[in-house]
Amino acid sequence: MGPPKGRGKDKSNSKGGQSLSSPSPSPSPSNENKYPCCIRFLPPSTVAITVHAKPGSKLPAITDINDEALGVQIDAPAKDGEANAALLLFISSVLGVKRRQVSIGSGSRSRDKVVLVEEVSLQNVFDALKKACQCQ
Repeated sequence: MGPPKGRGKDKSNSKGGQSLSSPSPSPSPSNENKYPCCIRFLPPSTVAITVHAKPGSKLPAITDINDEALGVQIDAPAKDGEANAALLLFISSVLGVKRRQVSIGSGSRSRDKVVLVEEVSLQNVFDALKKACQCQ
């Protein structure tokens, strides 16, 4: 009866000690300070953009840029892939890249998507999006 009590106490004490000491070291990459988390680089030359699409708007526009997502209004209805096609065309025109360089990585049937842009740098994408953003 003595050993199980000791093991139980040791386990709870070691867990308590570990949980207090483990959260303190958290390395922070320098990219996170410079760019919002919704824009990230995927080697060798692709940039992934987390997008929150708002279909059915009067005009296409970038409404906001934050760590969660890039807000984009789309001037097409959300049916039969029309909004996705309009989103990709709009993103390619904002970034100044060819339409074939832009694709949907995930979320094609959702408002929250990941748009992939090939053969671009993170800095160029960020600068173009910041310039086009109407939130300033």
